[in-house]
Amino acid sequence: MIDFDTLKYENGLILAVVQDQISREVLMCAYMNREALEKTVKTGIAHFWSRSRKQLWKKGETSGHIQKVKEIRIDCDMDSVLLLVEQVGGACHMGYRSCFYRNLEGEVVGEKVFEPEDVY
Repeated sequence: MIDFDTLKYENGLILAVVQDQISREVLMCAYMNREALEKTVKTGIAHFWSRSRKQLWKKGETSGHIQKVKEIRIDCDMDSVLLLVEQVGGACHMGYRSCFYRNLEGEVVGEKVFEPEDVY
């Protein structure tokens, strides 16, 4: 196992890209601190650091739309991680499967899988 001390955190955080393990669709990007990464490894459920709330959060804690982590990869520069996950429900708090549901023109191109007001 890679020593977490060798990762290159910026201000205590490392970028985490989350991708569906089967389709390889990018679902979201978030930040992890060491505690979030350790908790993710220990539980098999994605945990992140909320920069706005300044606290650890378990993905899907409120909505039930958890991310079951199947594999974690580290990039060549050791400054970001890739989580390959089984996504339960939608990844986006706006109700879409992926947070990347709009194109550059603002057109919705992603699949809506739930209504936010039903889960939050």
